[in-house]
Amino acid sequence: MKKTLKIVGVGLAVLVAVTVAFFVIWSGFDYEPSKQLHSLVDEKKVVKKDDYYIFKPQANKEIKAGYIIYQGAKVEPLAYGYYAQQIANEGYFVAVVDSPFNMSFFSQNKATDIVKSYPNISAWFIGGHSLGGVSAASYAYDHQNSIKGLVLLASYPMNKNDFSTSTYPILSLTGEKDGLSTPEKIKETKHLLSQNTELVQIKGANHAQFGMYGKQKGDNKASISPKQQQDELVKRTVKWLNSQMKKSVSN
Repeated sequence: MKKTLKIVGVGLAVLVAVTVAFFVIWSGFDYEPSKQLHSLVDEKKVVKKDDYYIFKPQANKEIKAGYIIYQGAKVEPLAYGYYAQQIANEGYFVAVVDSPFNMSFFSQNKATDIVKSYPNISAWFIGGHSLGGVSAASYAYDHQNSIKGLVLLASYPMNKNDFSTSTYPILSLTGEKDGLSTPEKIKETKHLLSQNTELVQIKGANHAQFGMYGKQKGDNKASISPKQQQDELVKRTVKWLNSQMKKSVSN
């Protein structure tokens, strides 16, 4: 009996050691911002808080609304710096969440803290890339009165976050060449989106270029450049945000 317990104890110890080693290796791997991003974004103007980055409009521009972004799995938040800065240049206060281990589900409710920290901003939107979009959708689903709309970047909601019976504003931006959030997966989850969803598939776009962090395992090669894809994302997002703000004013 004692021998059996000893063997079990050793086995558990080995399992724990392997698990810890795997976690250490896994947590140390992240997708870093690309060299091109560093050349496009003036990081001196980016404000770093404890657990999010801020991108502000130019000093002479009035803030139209706030836009909170959740990063994709294992992607460093500044990989979305170009997208965030360009949207900020159009008059939006943009906050990119910096989640523990770069996994958005650890910071799913961080949007609450951000909104409370800036009471002068009266309208807020939320969005996210890939797994970050799942977190953003979950938060939006639970806070439809305080968050005016959801932006899904190569992403879709979980089954429990079913918007289908609502008219909640959603923008879904997807990629024709996406090898992870594939067009097939987007089609399969379309029934979870609201009756007020704008669906846009970007021709030639893949998964990784929804940020700027280089290639990603399992993805397809894009037929457009990272900057071309980013500029299209910015254009589509800003157009949608502006339209939502106009609707809120008219209402």
